[in-house]
Amino acid sequence: MYGPLPDERFPIPAVHLEQLEPRFYRQQVPYETGEKVGTLVVDTSRFYCYLVGENGMAMRYGVGLGRAGFAWSGRATVGWKQKWPKWTPPDEMIARQPELEKYSAANGSMPPGLRNPLGARALYLFQDGKDTLYRLHGSEETFSIGKAVSSGCVRFINQDIIDLYDRVPTGSKVVVI
Repeated sequence: MYGPLPDERFPIPAVHLEQLEPRFYRQQVPYETGEKVGTLVVDTSRFYCYLVGENGMAMRYGVGLGRAGFAWSGRATVGWKQKWPKWTPPDEMIARQPELEKYSAANGSMPPGLRNPLGARALYLFQDGKDTLYRLHGSEETFSIGKAVSSGCVRFINQDIIDLYDRVPTGSKVVVI
């Protein structure tokens, strides 16, 4: 499940399991909710993302979340999906971290790859047809799962975001609580 993925566009190494608490491993779990099958529910208090399944079950993923002052909650839709996305830091991030200017939209963004903050896949969250600039995305930083460290996005291990990407179509509902 967390072994290397050598056939990816950028080969992905195995997950360092010593950096990941077993409770954050991808797994099927009982999950009672009023949300429809196929909905993604991000539980920010527990650092889990649930893909609601049938018969009171869900696929559960451990996630990293936005640090204090950067967290987001609400309802959205997966408006776009991308394999090996480019990364463009928002203007607010560049204002805080001027060294990121080289990855601005005007400079062509950061190319895809293992060092790209969006990792192997990204699900782009939209509200009312507009990009929220929040993402569900991969990461090489296994140690960040179960922690509030990001700039607001929901961060997955690359192996988990690849699994989720393959299960979730564009248009899927996302609830962040």
